[in-house]
Amino acid sequence: MDSRDISQFSCKAEAFEASEDIGRNPSEGPTLGDIIAKRFGRRDMLRGSLAVAAITATFGPLALATAEKAKAAAGNGSKASFSFDEVSRGVDRTHHVAKGYKADILIRWGDPVLPGAPAFDPMKQTAAAQKMQFGYNNDYVGYIGLPYGSNNPDHGLLCINHEYTDEEVMFPGVGVEQQEAKFTAMTKELAEIEMAAHGGTVIEVRKTDGKWAVVADSKYNRRITASDTVMRITGPAAGHDRMKTKADPTGTSVIGMINNCAGGITPWGTYVSAEENFNGNFGGELADSHPEAENYKRLGVPGNWYNWAAYHDRFDVSKEPNEANRFGWMVEIDPLDPTSVPKKRTALGRFKHEGAESVVNKDGRVVFYMGDDERFDYVYKFVTEGKFNPNDRAANMDLLDKGTLYVAKYGEDGKGEWLPLVHGQGKLTAENGFNSQADVVIQARKAGDVLGATKMDRPEDVEPNKVTGKVYVMLTNNTRRKADQVNSANPRAENAFGHIVEMTPTDGDHASTTFAWDILVKCGDPSVAAVGATFNPATSPDGWFGMPDNCAVDNQGRLWVATDGNSYKGTKTTDGVWAMETEGDLRGTSKLFFRVPVGAEMCGPVFTPDDKTLFLAVQHPATDNTKDWPEFGKASSFEDPATRWPDFKDGMPPRPSVVVVTKEDGGVIGV
Repeated sequence: MDSRDISQFSCKAEAFEASEDIGRNPSEGPTLGDIIAKRFGRRDMLRGSLAVAAITATFGPLALATAEKAKAAAGNGSKASFSFDEVSRGVDRTHHVAKGYKADILIRWGDPVLPGAPAFDPMKQTAAAQKMQFGYNNDYVGYIGLPYGSNNPDHGLLCINHEYTDEEVMFPGVGVEQQEAKFTAMTKELAEIEMAAHGGTVIEVRKTDGKWAVVADSKYNRRITASDTVMRITGPAAGHDRMKTKADPTGTSVIGMINNCAGGITPWGTYVSAEENFNGNFGGELADSHPEAENYKRLGVPGNWYNWAAYHDRFDVSKEPNEANRFGWMVEIDPLDPTSVPKKRTALGRFKHEGAESVVNKDGRVVFYMGDDERFDYVYKFVTEGKFNPNDRAANMDLLDKGTLYVAKYGEDGKGEWLPLVHGQGKLTAENGFNSQADVVIQARKAGDVLGATKMDRPEDVEPNKVTGKVYVMLTNNTRRKADQVNSANPRAENAFGHIVEMTPTDGDHASTTFAWDILVKCGDPSVAAVGATFNPATSPDGWFGMPDNCAVDNQGRLWVATDGNSYKGTKTTDGVWAMETEGDLRGTSKLFFRVPVGAEMCGPVFTPDDKTLFLAVQHPATDNTKDWPEFGKASSFEDPATRWPDFKDGMPPRPSVVVVTKEDGGVIGV
């Protein structure tokens, strides 16, 4: 099977993960499905989905919309948090936003970022040009108001990740899936363009007369790349023998960051960027007898998804076996100082990071929540040792080097505990292969295995709600679930739709080692009883979704969910942003607000402080599941893509872009 012919995957790394079946969690710990099955009986779990199915079967396709009106009329003390007319589900070549809103392109792959950057020419790409231009596949987007500390909603910095590259629609004549073709069409120059297109971008943006634009030649504008941005390694793994290479015998300096997915903005105004599927960027082979063999197998290293190793020995594990240990971290970047050296903060652990959203705890310490984006892997948090000082930014700049990393264990009774990943505590000892805290953070996954953490269904964004104190975990899917793993909470093999878990810290203390948990919604089509979805019956036929991925909590405490993997074949719609009710009688009701063009994924939702602007990242347009769309029916290429969004010009390839959404009347989004 072609690795892209899998409806539930959207990014290149995930597609290869499916075909190679890598990074498997071998531990015997229970899955979240096992725990949910014991906590809830079949009758309780099916009650919601069967009720929706019954409504649909009895009253027809408009039943759910009718149910919504009836629910609203009944009232029961609940008021809808969102008042906009839903977008209709569907698939086509462009994006769509709710009536009464504008969705404008802010910046596209190849647009100038640094002074002197050339205009984008898809036929004359160079690595030198790409280092000065906006990178590929924009994912996470963070906003910081200017001047720093002002919380300015109309002028600020955007911090944007560039996750990976799609060579088949980036470069003329390359074709689909170069991994399968042994990279025959790739060259050193093309590989180095890919390296330059990875990493991150910082841009200054300003709203003038209601229109947002990038501030050209701003002193803040910056590109961070995989090819030449020098970074420091800090924290417990810094200087450890497992971090040392020929190029860096100190184990404290590394070039670049790769496969950066989600991220976060710290309370002190820095940008933390998550290295996710870094394993795919490495090639070569590592002998089973090598000391890092177990570590690399647990992470799927090498993935051989790119051919960078053919030109750069550091990406060949047979030539530089420690280099991969220097990736898979949270990277902290100071966007206010474009000359600053980014830092890989090893205290936060090494795995396939998905985000690091934070909250200042009531005792002043800062708590960061993180997901490990692979099937059967874990949810983590990090609690700083030091306290946030709102009056002294410099005093906060190294808070991420000291603290406690935890992994989550979900109990059958709706209670959970955070297990500390601390060397010498419990089973994290030399007898189990952990000789220091460096070993613990380098092999955070193994540490979670040993402690018996709960195996989750692909944790992606984990977002604290600063208004309610709750924490939301986006669990995208688990297509590895076999028929003999079906249970009352997940009554389906090959679980393609995912769900959202809601956690409540004990006594509102995010540093607590205990929490309560519940399921906000199980995703999928609620009109099909076998799917077992649990959306509120007030959800319309356009309102349900699958594959929750990124999310945002706006300044009013409302949850917005971005998805990854909806398709014509699977859900009859593209990915997009859904507004989700989390409280009262309407809890579990969602509404479609924005959808992306064919083949794209929705990433990076972030609001300005006044909630009047929503920045979104549209990633890999034209690439995913285009063979399933009857209007196109084949894989895209540079010469013949399913869409030429957003330019729609002959000869111009599809371009990942950041979109800025505002209300036509200038008001608050969603109201």
